[in-house]
Formats: sequence, structure tokens, C-alpha cells
Amino acid sequence: MADDLPRIPIPGPDAENTEKMVFMQEQIVNFLKQYSMPLIEVSLVFSKYTRQLTEALEAEADVQGESLPDILMKPWPLLGGQQDSDSNGPPLDTVLQNLDDDRMDILDTILRSAMNATEMPLVDALMQLRQWEHLARNQLATAKGAGQLFSPLEIPDDW
Repeated sequence: MADDLPRIPIPGPDAENTEKMVFMQEQIVNFLKQYSMPLIEVSLVFSKYTRQLTEALEAEADVQGESLPDILMKPWPLLGGQQDSDSNGPPLDTVLQNLDDDRMDILDTILRSAMNATEMPLVDALMQLRQWEHLARNQLATAKGAGQLFSPLEIPDDW
């Protein structure tokens, strides 16, 4: 029965960077759709990786005397401008207690494994994760309550 499952070949280190990015994209989309991962959990994992990759690239750029463009270094602007925040939600501790750490660890492992197995350049990985971060942040900005934070991340059909 396990032989019937589709296998997505892992691009090797010598593969085109585009192929590596497509592989990582497929891994993320498949997992998020299969597990209907909540928006808040996805956002936290993407935030962790964008922060780590940004710090690593910034450190290397400093060593080289270079600077990195804002498109890599900063979260992309929200669509439709800044939303007014409504603080009438549950306390942050309550939200954090309801996170599924195991599911977040799986997404973390998928991201790390895809980047390491393909030896994806950090710039490409960060650019791809900035797109995901942008999608999640826009959905977070429109959330009207805690229930929407725990709704699955909505992935556009053409994603």
C-alpha cells in the first residue's frame, strides 16, 4: 500500500535553484492542506524561519561589506494597508496554550529538511518564506477573533 503513495523526488545539490524551490513549495502545500494547519501555528513557524534566515544572511552580508534589499530583510507590506487592531480577544497565554506543538514541529522539520536536503541557497529559501509569511500575515490582519486564528491557512488555488 505504501508503494501507491506519490513520491516527490528530492532535488540534489546540483539541481537548479528553481527546482529546489518548487520542491519546498510542494512539501509545504501538501502538508498544510493535508493537516489543515491553523493560521496562527503556520505564522509562528514561518516567523521563526524568516527571522533565522534573515539573521544569517545579514551576518554574512556584514562580513562581506554588503547590504541586502528590503524585499529580503523586512516583511512585505500588508495588502490594503494597515488594519486597526482589536484587542478584544483572548489573552495571549490562552492562545499559546492551544497550539499543537507536534504539528508545528512537523512543519519545522519539513522546512529544515527541504532546505538541507537540497542545499537550497539561503536567499532563495528566505524569498520563498517571505511569500508564505506575506500570505499568513494578510490573513492574520483580517482575523476578527480567536476562532479565525485557529482556522486553516487559506492557500490560493494558484499557489
